[in-house]
Amino acid sequence: MATRNLGSSIPVASVKELVAQSLDAVPERYLRDVDGDCDYPTGDSSLQVPILDMSKLLHPQFHQLELQKLHHACKYWGIFQLIGHEVGGESVKTMHSKSQDFFNLSPEEKKLYAQQPGSLEGYGQAFVISEDQKLEWCDMIFLKAIPAQTRKLQFWPKQQPHGFREALDTYSHNMRKIAVSIIGFIAMALGLDAKRFSEAFEGGSYDVRMNCYPPCPEPQRVIGISSHADISAITLLTDCGNIPGLQVLKDGQWVFVEPITNGVVVNIGIIMEVVSNGIYKAPYHRAAVNREKDRFSIVTFCYPDSKFEIKPAEQLINSDSMALYKSFTYGEYTQSFYDRAKLSDDGVPFIDTLKI
Repeated sequence: MATRNLGSSIPVASVKELVAQSLDAVPERYLRDVDGDCDYPTGDSSLQVPILDMSKLLHPQFHQLELQKLHHACKYWGIFQLIGHEVGGESVKTMHSKSQDFFNLSPEEKKLYAQQPGSLEGYGQAFVISEDQKLEWCDMIFLKAIPAQTRKLQFWPKQQPHGFREALDTYSHNMRKIAVSIIGFIAMALGLDAKRFSEAFEGGSYDVRMNCYPPCPEPQRVIGISSHADISAITLLTDCGNIPGLQVLKDGQWVFVEPITNGVVVNIGIIMEVVSNGIYKAPYHRAAVNREKDRFSIVTFCYPDSKFEIKPAEQLINSDSMALYKSFTYGEYTQSFYDRAKLSDDGVPFIDTLKI
């Protein structure tokens, strides 16, 4: 398995510790002009994120219609909520509980798992590259989970919360089950070899990011996570509760993704945008924060195995549809992203650097 350089991040203060000081105002470094309207979308049913049912994708009677719905969701939204999957709710609830328990540990206990120079893994914030950079209203712990040999267990909480490691091991394997299944159907919806894709993700890599968004006295003036598109193939998110926060950009408007009990949010990543030759788009999304309550979420970034070549699928290239993107080895692709992450934002989206 090729080693991936996950970049690094400058240590910054914990947002949860800032909030514990009973803030009346947000520190300057977190304040920003948040683009777009953060209010809940109302009155237009077309602005509800699609819901797909895995049990119908698996059922001969409903398969074709649900596959068409999947294609439409990936093409016009790039994101959907998945229900009817076979992953048990108890293991997800357990991981949600352990994640919240971790963020509720004392500052001293959490710092035992703090990021080290040259790595994003561990407890901290992502991609802080300068001392004057605007910060996100979020604490996180980021861990490589699968394959097991890539784990850096010094960043995996051991004694507290009790059972954290076991819960994360089970959770990450359950997310892999969902990813292997749904990526096969996504490939099928494109007319590609579902078995090839499922096998590539059976042997793929899975990184888990647990997020804590503390309550904020000025939620309209901060951002939990800035607008971005994921570099994964697909990303799976579960909300640890019923507080909305994830927003997706649809037709120029930010739309909340309302949490669904036992639902998993699936969004297309840039790898699948390239493979689909732009038929499916990796959507821009961000996280808003709440004035009164903490919000917690767990995000699993799903990648194919390192032998998977990242390029437009040959079946989708013809005289009417020329290749829009270059070809990359897995290592070239990931290293290109993390090299760019070390630089100041030049305003050029990463996906544009991949185009021919």
